[in-house]
Amino acid sequence: MDTQDVLAQLQRLSERFDELAVRTRRLADENRSLRQQHEQVSGERSQLLAKNEQARSRVEAMIARLKSLEQHT
Repeated sequence: MDTQDVLAQLQRLSERFDELAVRTRRLADENRSLRQQHEQVSGERSQLLAKNEQARSRVEAMIARLKSLEQHT
């Protein structure tokens, strides 16, 4: 293997390394973004579950009041 071949291989390796570095940064950014989205969606889900529970409790209370009114008439 002569010097030209070695230099060409080193150049290809260097280019490949640069491509992998760019890809790694892009994936790290995407991963960070997805984690933030996941946290946001998890928070929204918790809020919706709490609101759902409040609504369920109110509906159950209304049903109980209606049944009570129905029994007293």
